Amino acid sequence: MHELSITQGLVEAVLHRTGERTVTAVNLRIGPLSGVLADAVRFCFEVATAGTPMAGARLRIDEPQGRGRCRNCQDEFTLSDLILLCPCGSADVEVLSGRELMLMSVEVA
Repeated sequence: MHELSITQGLVEAVLHRTGERTVTAVNLRIGPLSGVLADAVRFCFEVATAGTPMAGARLRIDEPQGRGRCRNCQDEFTLSDLILLCPCGSADVEVLSGRELMLMSVEVA
C-alpha cells in the first residue's frame, strides 16, 4: 500500500506551504491509470493528518475517466484500468487521460 507514503508526502507538501494555518479542505485529482487507489488515499488521509493543522480537513477527490486512442483504428474509448487494449483488439493504445495524480487546491480557515 504505497498510498500511505503518497498521502504522507501530500500532507508534508501542504503543511510546508500552509504552516500553522488550519486547513479545512484538500482537493485532489486521481485518475484510474495513475496506479494510486483513491479509496486507499481516503483511508490514509485521516491517519496522515492526525495531530497536524490538517486534522479534520475534508478530502475531496475528483476521479476523471481514463481515455485512450487506438493507433490502429483511431477509435477513442474509455480505459478503466491499466490494461491498455482497444475494443478492436490492438494493444497499440495512446493514453489521452487518466494518469493524473494532482493536488488541485487547498482551503484554509
